[in-house]
Amino acid sequence: MGIVDELQALQSEALNAVGAANDLEALEAVRIEYLGKKGSLTRVLRGLGSLSAEERPAVGKVSNEVRGALEAGLEARRVMLADAALASRLVAEEIDVTLPGVHRYPGKRHVINQVVDEIVQVFLGLGYEIAEGPEVELDYYNFTALNHPPEHPARAATDTFYVRDLSGESAAVEGESDVLLRTHTSPVQVHVMEREQPPIYVLAPGKVYRRDVADPSHLPQFTQIEGLVVDEGITFGDLKGTLEHFVRELFGPDRRVRLRPHFFPFTEPSAEVDISCGMCDGKGCRSCGGEGWLEVLGSGMVDPNVFGYVGIDPERYSGFAFGMGAERIAALKYGVPDLRLFVDGDMRFLRQF
Repeated sequence: MGIVDELQALQSEALNAVGAANDLEALEAVRIEYLGKKGSLTRVLRGLGSLSAEERPAVGKVSNEVRGALEAGLEARRVMLADAALASRLVAEEIDVTLPGVHRYPGKRHVINQVVDEIVQVFLGLGYEIAEGPEVELDYYNFTALNHPPEHPARAATDTFYVRDLSGESAAVEGESDVLLRTHTSPVQVHVMEREQPPIYVLAPGKVYRRDVADPSHLPQFTQIEGLVVDEGITFGDLKGTLEHFVRELFGPDRRVRLRPHFFPFTEPSAEVDISCGMCDGKGCRSCGGEGWLEVLGSGMVDPNVFGYVGIDPERYSGFAFGMGAERIAALKYGVPDLRLFVDGDMRFLRQF
């Protein structure tokens, strides 16, 4: 075999070895085996000195071509193996540094606002109108025109927030002022009856304030909803039917309603309204204290004395009024044991509604 044939055979053998190398270490071993100082190609090239002057140029050209082909093959294989090794390393050493996206909860109305809306919708469906009034009220509208006698305990500074006038030297002392934060939304009824003539069908939702210590069943600020009807021929039966319709619209058609005699200064006769317990269906359980009934609201026929303050003829007109706390209604509707949960601002609780 001539030296040219030997070089070509060596090239074919070396390229096959390059293609068979599976990693960079094996490829380096192939390079050393064929191109190293003691490699196969090096040994062949050392034999060029024994060639004649006529043979050397042709054999030298072939030897350079063989070396170039081997070096190109080695470099191409090295790049491919290096890329594969890097990809494998990246997969093996992968670290997820991405942070979870910030979940933004969609905005929604507070549960108390939702309940107020539900109540309002029930009475709008009955033809009522919505009435509003000031939260800072005169003693006359909050108490006097609603038939509260001067000695009524609700007028005491221990029960009501009075507003002190500090604008001049004759500053009013708390308890002697005739300006206060309304304790109920009933003053709105007086304002309505002063400016409108019957028939009157109004609902008055709004914030009210009382000097109560916050506990599971009381809040110093809460939402009250008052209703007033004044028309010819209004009876206690109309009141009962209206409240039964309201209760069943809000709590479900299976809830039973009962009215218990009570006393309110501005209604006579007066009644507390109870609904059957939704947990035990009126049989008695821990939720209702074994009674089977839950108090919902207060109501009654408008006292003729109240009509006297607003110039409505009690011989011609009669009416009824009712009032409820939205927080209590929400607590009964959703089984919430503590009214303070509605105002604590805990989003884990509020997002349930």
